[in-house]
Amino acid sequence: NALWRRQPEAVHLLDMILKKHKPDFISLFRNPPKNVQQHEKVQKASTEGVAIQGQQGTRLLPEQLIKEAFILSDLFDIGELAAVELLLAGEHQQPHFPGLTRGLVAVLLYWDGKRCIANSLKALIQSRRGKTWTLELSPELVSMTTRFTEELMEQGLTYKVLTLVSQIDVNNEFEKLQRERGLGSEKHRKEVSDLIKECRQSLAESLFAWACQSPLGKDDTLLLIGHLEKVTVEANGSLDAVNLALLMALLYCFDISFLEQSTEERDDMIHQLPLLTERQYIATIHSRLQDSQLWKLPGLQATVRLAWALALRGISQLPDVTALAEFTEADEAMAELAIADNVFLFLTESVVVSENFYQEEFYIRRIHNLITDFLALMPMKVKQLRNRADEDARIIHMSMQMGNEPPISLRRDLEHLMLLIGELYKKNPFNLELALEYWCPSEPLQTSTIMGSYLGVAHQRPPQRQVVLSKFVRQMGDLLPPTIYIPYLKMLQGLANGPQCAHYCFSLLKVNGSSHVENIQGTGGSPVSWEHFFHSLMLYHEHLRKDLPSADSVQYRHLPSRGITQKEQDGLIAFLQLTSTIITWSENARLALCEHPQWTPVVVILGLLQCSIPPVLKAELLKTLAAFGKSPEIAASLWQSLEYTQILQTVRVPSQRQAIGIEVELNEIESRCEEYPLTRAFCQLISTLVESSFPSNLGAGLRPPGFDPYLQFLRDSVFLRFRTRAYRRAAEKWEVAEVVLEVFYKLLRDYEPQLEDFVDQFVELQGEEIIAYKPPGFSLMYHLLNESPMLELALSLLEEGVKQLDTYAPFPGKKHLEKAVQHCLALLNLTLQKENLFMDLLRESQLALIVSPLEQLLQGINPRTKKADNVVNIARYLYHGNTNSELAFESAKILCCISCNSNIQIKLVGDFTHDQSVSQKLMAGFVECLDSEDTEEFVRSELEKKLAGIRHETRIHILNLLITSLERNPPNLALYLLGFELKKPVSTTNLQDPGVLGCPRTCLHAILNILEKGTEGRTGPVAVRESPQLAELCYQVIYQLCACADTSGPTMRYLRTSQDFLFSQLQHLPFSNKEYEMSMLNQMSWLMKTASIELRVTSLNRQRSHTQRLLHLLLDDMPVKPYSDGEGGIEDENRSVSGFLHFDTATKVRRKILSILDSIDFSQEIPEPLQLDFFDRTQIEQVIANCEHKNLRGQTVCNVKLLHRVLVAEVNALQGMAAIGQRPLLMEEISTILQYVVGRNKLLQCLHAKRHVLESWRQLVEIILTACPQDLIQAEDRQLIIRDILQDVHDKILDDEAAQELMPVVAGAVFTLTAHLSQAVRTEQKQPLNPMVGFASIGDSSLHIILKKLLDFILKTGGGFQRVRTHLYGSLLYYLQIAQRPDEPDTLEKTMWERLTAPEDVFSKLQRENIAIIESYGAALMEVVCRDACDGHEIGRMLALALLDRIVSVDKQQQWLLYLSNSGYLKVLVDSLVEDDHTLQSLLTPQPPLLKALYTYESKMAFLTRVAKIQQGALELLRSGVIVRLAQCQVYDMRPEMDPQGMFGMRDPPVFIPAPVDRYRQILLPALRLCQVILTSSTAQHLQAAGQVLQFLISHSDTIQAILRCQDVSAGSLQELALLTGIISKAALPGILSELDVDVNEGSLMELQGHIGRFQICANVMEYCQSLMLQSSPTFQHAMCLFTPTPVIPYWRLPGLGIIVYLLKQSANDFFSYYDSHRRSVNKLQNVEQLPPDEIKELCQSVMPVGVEKISTAQKYVLARRRLVKLINNRAKLLSLCSFIIETCLFILWRHLEYYLLHCTPTDSQDSLFASRTLFKSRRLQDSFTSETNLDFRSGLTGVSQHDLDQLQADAINAFGESLQKKLLDIEGLYSKVRSRYSFIQALVRRIRGLLRISRN
Repeated sequence: NALWRRQPEAVHLLDMILKKHKPDFISLFRNPPKNVQQHEKVQKASTEGVAIQGQQGTRLLPEQLIKEAFILSDLFDIGELAAVELLLAGEHQQPHFPGLTRGLVAVLLYWDGKRCIANSLKALIQSRRGKTWTLELSPELVSMTTRFTEELMEQGLTYKVLTLVSQIDVNNEFEKLQRERGLGSEKHRKEVSDLIKECRQSLAESLFAWACQSPLGKDDTLLLIGHLEKVTVEANGSLDAVNLALLMALLYCFDISFLEQSTEERDDMIHQLPLLTERQYIATIHSRLQDSQLWKLPGLQATVRLAWALALRGISQLPDVTALAEFTEADEAMAELAIADNVFLFLTESVVVSENFYQEEFYIRRIHNLITDFLALMPMKVKQLRNRADEDARIIHMSMQMGNEPPISLRRDLEHLMLLIGELYKKNPFNLELALEYWCPSEPLQTSTIMGSYLGVAHQRPPQRQVVLSKFVRQMGDLLPPTIYIPYLKMLQGLANGPQCAHYCFSLLKVNGSSHVENIQGTGGSPVSWEHFFHSLMLYHEHLRKDLPSADSVQYRHLPSRGITQKEQDGLIAFLQLTSTIITWSENARLALCEHPQWTPVVVILGLLQCSIPPVLKAELLKTLAAFGKSPEIAASLWQSLEYTQILQTVRVPSQRQAIGIEVELNEIESRCEEYPLTRAFCQLISTLVESSFPSNLGAGLRPPGFDPYLQFLRDSVFLRFRTRAYRRAAEKWEVAEVVLEVFYKLLRDYEPQLEDFVDQFVELQGEEIIAYKPPGFSLMYHLLNESPMLELALSLLEEGVKQLDTYAPFPGKKHLEKAVQHCLALLNLTLQKENLFMDLLRESQLALIVSPLEQLLQGINPRTKKADNVVNIARYLYHGNTNSELAFESAKILCCISCNSNIQIKLVGDFTHDQSVSQKLMAGFVECLDSEDTEEFVRSELEKKLAGIRHETRIHILNLLITSLERNPPNLALYLLGFELKKPVSTTNLQDPGVLGCPRTCLHAILNILEKGTEGRTGPVAVRESPQLAELCYQVIYQLCACADTSGPTMRYLRTSQDFLFSQLQHLPFSNKEYEMSMLNQMSWLMKTASIELRVTSLNRQRSHTQRLLHLLLDDMPVKPYSDGEGGIEDENRSVSGFLHFDTATKVRRKILSILDSIDFSQEIPEPLQLDFFDRTQIEQVIANCEHKNLRGQTVCNVKLLHRVLVAEVNALQGMAAIGQRPLLMEEISTILQYVVGRNKLLQCLHAKRHVLESWRQLVEIILTACPQDLIQAEDRQLIIRDILQDVHDKILDDEAAQELMPVVAGAVFTLTAHLSQAVRTEQKQPLNPMVGFASIGDSSLHIILKKLLDFILKTGGGFQRVRTHLYGSLLYYLQIAQRPDEPDTLEKTMWERLTAPEDVFSKLQRENIAIIESYGAALMEVVCRDACDGHEIGRMLALALLDRIVSVDKQQQWLLYLSNSGYLKVLVDSLVEDDHTLQSLLTPQPPLLKALYTYESKMAFLTRVAKIQQGALELLRSGVIVRLAQCQVYDMRPEMDPQGMFGMRDPPVFIPAPVDRYRQILLPALRLCQVILTSSTAQHLQAAGQVLQFLISHSDTIQAILRCQDVSAGSLQELALLTGIISKAALPGILSELDVDVNEGSLMELQGHIGRFQICANVMEYCQSLMLQSSPTFQHAMCLFTPTPVIPYWRLPGLGIIVYLLKQSANDFFSYYDSHRRSVNKLQNVEQLPPDEIKELCQSVMPVGVEKISTAQKYVLARRRLVKLINNRAKLLSLCSFIIETCLFILWRHLEYYLLHCTPTDSQDSLFASRTLFKSRRLQDSFTSETNLDFRSGLTGVSQHDLDQLQADAINAFGESLQKKLLDIEGLYSKVRSRYSFIQALVRRIRGLLRISRN
């Protein structure tokens, strides 16, 4: 970390580790020695056990392990205990290496340990301070590593490294391992050999790195030279990587090039350089190198000598080195020796070709310096070489003329030098463009792209060295002897490699040809010039064209090609290659050459291609054409020329017998030679052209237009036959496959299925209609969606590829095979992506083509293996993810595409698990890809970065595959890959750590591993920061596993027990990662969702400790002790001491649940709106909307590619000149639109992520509050937590910047939180209150803050967002509920007066303050709530009404009521009742529509009833005519017929939708209640109210009659009766008796026992009687008789007084039984804790029918208390009704007795009655009621005779006995004292007693 990632905090750690492990570096690779004692110890380990390092106690080892340990110990020559530890480590690591035994793993670990040490050594040495490079690290770190490595060097590092390098040899090691069976599968062999090679390589490279930074000392240099003397080359003549590194190390020892840089450190460096300071050093080495003894490789010796010579020459040019003159003089001689040993040839053939050469930038730089030094420092030598070459050329020329063989002894040094230069600069992997040093710009270049330090500045002279080099290039080209012609061209080709070099080279060739250069070679100019070259090409063309025999002579193919000799051909090829290089790099050169009028290269080349020249030359010509085809302008015309010249014959002329063109060449010439250069070049050409420009009407006029003939040739002749042809070079087979598949890939990649492709297009050709060819993409799709030979070959190629890769052996053409396979996989991928659109279009079209989806074709049977293993073969590429990341990537993509289909999933699981070994391999492949950690290499090259990106994408595809699979039914791929049971039910799986019970390492382990890295430290999981998208998907997979019913159990168990996953992850929340905000939010979402599930599950299973631990983590505001990073110790002690001193200042920290909320940024940047000049904005918005689609995550985003296509098509459709002129501007505007859309997509996704994370957060909060056991959080903390969360969440959403899209989620959370706050506060109220403390533990002020924020939030929603407000109204209701006094038991102790004079309690105080806050918001708030109450969504209306109800009920100032009536909202509500009428009628049908209307109606009536309870409100309601409206409603007349069996049929529990009768009651009862309340509260306007109510009753008289006559005694009908009788009794007016004929069958009432309804009705009837009597008789003489004097008089229609007496007795008895039960309940309530458990349980069950067993005791007590309060209050109500009935009955009894016994005249005298009659009549006439009915009292009362009256008196005395009187007086003592009119009963009893004593006479 300290070196590679530049983490400063790691420096200290590195220092400690280096000190600890210094001996390991000093003893480099030395193993702990064997010894006898250890041997014995291990021998006995199976019985006595052995102590293992790092583990406590001893451990018994099995015999087998001991045997293996001895084998290992012998094999590697290590100590016995070390061998045991290695084996145990191997056993531990085994799951990571599926298929290997512990022994084989131990072998890997052994070498891996060695490799780590070597790599660390290399890294340390690379970070030294020195002369060649710097890693830009901090100075302290560099000093530390420099010091450390120098200590190592003093201990003889060089010697150790060199001996190790020469000792370790892969083959020897392998032989040893082979003997002991220490090698496993091919993969294991490859891994072991790679490790061993890497060990040697790193060791050699550490020496190289050392030499680069500071040269080796004298002895070390001699050791190095000694080593190199014995080196040999590999089979292909090149040096291997290790020796190459050592050679470079030596060359860097002799390197003095850094002296030219004038850095400030240069002087320090000079002092460190032994070359300049130690005479001894130079002397020794000089003599050693002069030594004439030959090395094993003379070339190597020559290279070192050359380097030494140049170093000496370099030194001699420095000032003050005269002392070394004797050596520096010898430099020429030394160089001569080197050249004599063919130094340049050796460098070309053994150094530059070595495969590692181009992987190290400093190798290239060193050889570059070597050559340029030679050319610059030894110009005489160079001249000498040139002269010698000229001389040789003359000799050869002469001997050729004389016909002799040229002499053998000729030197070719100059040629070799040129070829070396050509080779060296041919590749340019680091974009260094070192070759620029050879070009000296003659004119200043105007382009700004040129990056050289001095280029482009005209007056600044280029450095001397550059002048010399460019002179060398130019002079060598003058008067070029023919022998050097080709090497010179090759050198130029190397030097032209790179964009600027190519430009210079182009200019050079242009200048050479121009006539003003005085040339001795005649007018043609220099032979190295464009002029000369194209001129010769034209001559060849002329010459060969004449040679073309007529088409009839069939034999012409086999004529001797007499046009071009071999030598000329080589020259031509060299020049063509040079041309290709230049025009590939420089576009200017390409266009300049192509448009040159004299040279016309394209025409000439195409002409030559038609002549008969060797295929090799044709191939080069085609390659040059391909280079030209890179420019689209040239490509378009090239297509036409190709078609015209018929290189591939596309038109068959009838007269022509012989086919011509490339097809013939392929089949006849190339196949016979078994070499295919021409075909490959042709494919390359097509590949380039297809990319540059694509002609749709190719060949129009001569044949059906289109690309098809080319495609057919490529497919049928090249691709389908490539396996059956013979190849002289094995690799060429794969080259052909690669190049042809590349064309297919490009064609399919650029193909978008369009509607017109599926309609046959007709074109006219020579007068007849023919069908045009389809686009090539179409026919490729068609072939790949059928079981065509093409698909079959592609699949078998994939199979062969994976077989070859599985051998892990290098074979010719491996790179090309991999590329071919990659193109195959990519083709399948493209097909899968495009098939849906293709097949949809095909279905709609009329074409008679059949295709099958590719995923089904892949399920087909493989003809070679007779198994359906195609998909398996594709998946096996994942196993090679580390070596071939691209293939693994494509393979993962295909699997991801296929996995969306459920049926395929099941089949795939079968295929994957069918064969044990394959299944194991596949699993290992998936895991390996997920595990692929990108090794943090130091210098990340571009390639490495690209590969890392590909590996990352592969992992993402695999995770997506898991996610899509988990959504399918089991069995699916994900379950198999994550290690679940497939044979048994999924939920029975028992997940284990890898290796436990033979459990393999699965993708689940890999995913957990990714997330786990870094959780121990402070910074949190590494993946979250470094690969956020990956981490997000990992969290999602885990969430899905936990959320799915089948997998949840096993997964959560495993995560909880083995991994402690959630705790370790949650402690790092919130993640902070600003660059990847979306990923970060999604990571947190999935993690929180998983945590919610965990909390819920552990709560249900009562795993309290788990729940508690997580809750503490999320909710605590006390700092927990942070993680110890292993550096504890002193720090900890300090901590405890300071904690001791300041224990009271413990700082509070933010609760985790709140800091998570903090990390969500509610504000959202919105992209600027579009400013368009050309396009119409509304239309663009429309187009954008049309391009929207749902992406994988279900977010609606705009498809940018599609939009781009639509817009570009729109621009292309424009016609006319103006359009062409404006095209660039239009394109610019398109890009603006696209940027806007990208921004918009990002916005949508970001909001989606924020909503997602808020939802998850809310879920977590809700689970904590609802699902977790209440007692885990103390009540007080609970309130504080809710308060904090509520305040924070409000602050965030009320911020002006907050995005409105987040409101719904926040409102939902606020609703839950307020509900819980209300509940928490109210539970707390259950305990006795201390009125001083104020309200609840969080205090009133906090509650007020919450209320204000709620109201602000409501106002912030403005007009829209009604649903959001619905939540908020709910919250507000819950909040206001806090101030409601809870149900208190009515213990019948406080008198009315005590109640009225009680001091204000906390509830009323809070209520008063609440209403004050609400009023302070004024009309704005009223307006919003009232508007919502009147229209909008039903639920919103109901809640708004409920809220109004609540506010109006506590609003003492009646502000809201005033507002409601003044602003007309009340009237609107009242009027809406008529509209409701219609919908309500529809609700009474047996199968009703939705019941929404019913609920809103109920809410509305409840609110109106609430308003009516206030006197002012009742008046307002009467004014707005509410009862008139009710009278107009017809729904009340639709009373459903009662079902006579109703009572007994009701045994079924009622369903959710109530029966029609119940629904009717739900409609009627609110109306009746409203009437009753209005009657009660409208005292001032009582007459008006009563009148209206009677109007209501009359207008629905049928219903009223039906109810009164109803014989049914269910609860519902009793309720109806009770309300109705109540209304009638209240509305009883003087004239009303005539209206209603009351006939209440009270007999039926008597049979009901113990029901409030019964008493209610009874009381109402009595009250009615009472009020009638009071009104009817202003004086006692004219009493109105309602009851007859005798209990039963059959012919009378009035009931007897006996009923009254009966009622009196009954009520008195009931009173006492209720009173007792009331007292009992009160006692129980006071001592709930002492009650027996059964009773508690019974009480609870009545509240909560199911699940009582599961709740805690505390909760049971709460429920029991709740039930008892209900019972007490129920009894209190019954008691008050009883006492009311008793009082009323006594009153009626007294009036009747008084009348009958004092005033009644028996039958004979009737005047008094008449008097009352007339009085009644006149009163009635004054009233407004005119409905005339006959009131038949006369017939009723005629029969009262004297006998009756006597009988009455006697009966009354009997009935009204002493016992009854005593009871009544007791009742008054017990009850009426507190409640009713005290001493009322007493007076009446006294009066009745008096009446009964009077004798009638």
